[in-house]
Amino acid sequence: MTERKAAIKASTLHVRNYRERMREQGLVKKDVWIRPEYAEELAAIEKSMRESERDAGIPYLPAQSSEAGWSVPAIRHALAQTSTVRDGLMSVETIEGGEPSLHLILHNYGDLSVFLAVGGEQILVEAYLWPVDDVLDQAAFNAHVLSTHVLLPLSVIGLQRIGGANGYVMFGALDAHSSLANLIFEIDTLADNVIHATEAYQPYLRSARKARA
Repeated sequence: MTERKAAIKASTLHVRNYRERMREQGLVKKDVWIRPEYAEELAAIEKSMRESERDAGIPYLPAQSSEAGWSVPAIRHALAQTSTVRDGLMSVETIEGGEPSLHLILHNYGDLSVFLAVGGEQILVEAYLWPVDDVLDQAAFNAHVLSTHVLLPLSVIGLQRIGGANGYVMFGALDAHSSLANLIFEIDTLADNVIHATEAYQPYLRSARKARA
């Protein structure tokens, strides 16, 4: 991913704003128990149930992929035409460099920053989680992540050096020929997973313990 102009914030700072926004929309949180292979399907159904005009019993299904591949300028142009951007739920800016990328600010996820780049036949979307130094026991945390990552559909947690310091990031990838609907679905899924991971992994984080003190 190319250099980023925006200041990076730990994902723990976005969770409170996200929860408040969900409550303002009249949404309620429900925990469910499912088999891990159904995680992606559940994520799609959950998103469709947030829409006030959704027909009961009919889940959201991502559109089939298109034949044309994407470039960063084409993605920015396409996103600008969506209601998500027009309604002010997402801001988009281009980060110039050897390999241009996009910085997406998801206002309905507590102003969460997501970075998007196109490389070869893949589109990569990525979000910063927290610095390594914020983890109380890195070995224990890494082991826990490896044993629970299947619960985060379409996303992977990894380590990356950002701004001179090692930090945890979450990312997902999809084919460069995917439809715009699938691309938006990937972005929303990543944002959801950042929020869920931050809530689930709070016991391992110093900042979360300080916030509760």
